[in-house]
Amino acid sequence: MKKVELKLDGYIATITINRPDQFNCFDLEALSLLDEVVNDVKFDRDIRVVIFTGAGDKAFSTGADLRERRTLNEKQVHRNVHLISEVFSKIEELPQPTIAAINGYALGGGLELALACDFRIAVKEAILGLTEVSWGIIPGAGGTQRLSRLIGISRAKELILTARKIDAFQGFELGLVNKVTDRNQLLEAAVELAEEISKNAPLAVIQAKYAINHGNNVDLRTGLAIESKAYEVIIPTKDRIEALEAFKEKRPPKFKGE
Repeated sequence: MKKVELKLDGYIATITINRPDQFNCFDLEALSLLDEVVNDVKFDRDIRVVIFTGAGDKAFSTGADLRERRTLNEKQVHRNVHLISEVFSKIEELPQPTIAAINGYALGGGLELALACDFRIAVKEAILGLTEVSWGIIPGAGGTQRLSRLIGISRAKELILTARKIDAFQGFELGLVNKVTDRNQLLEAAVELAEEISKNAPLAVIQAKYAINHGNNVDLRTGLAIESKAYEVIIPTKDRIEALEAFKEKRPPKFKGE
């Protein structure tokens, strides 16, 4: 069994971290495989939404493999930290919308993976936290930046500097989690959201995500310019014309991503 598995079902791709006995933590091999899968998904025009989850019912991911980390020299640690940061940035920058289906513990790099996704759905039993300072390090795969942008600087500082762990309901109250589900409904909820997104014009979805992501951390005037450019990309598409024809003919549109 591969440490990272990709499953395709229609327009939806599911990427599973498959190390359940190790709480789906990342060693170098798992990181490298995740990097390969994400690169493949990025250029697959048939994939409209990507779901990330962990194997088993214990953990989404608990981040870096500390057993492996103990065997590494400083140069190798730098390599691994750089790779995990790069891979998570690639996930954030995927053109397709991404959903983290959090099936258990999401700690350290595991929560950083979820933060790199557009949406987070968690089971009631999930435990979330950026606990790195309790291990003598800091979040190094985007946690200090993405969490503060998502829930605010003060609340992010509180969670990170205390290394506090919170449950799924607390995560929902903070705006960290979009939805809390029963365990047997987790993937169903993720797929339901994915299908709701994938029924829309895929190129329009991609450009809308691009405009939101790239306009979020700039001034309003620059953000509006980014939005305008993203809109211009959509104007000559066949899907835009199809939507107008479907409206005229009073039928659902049939989008092809063209």
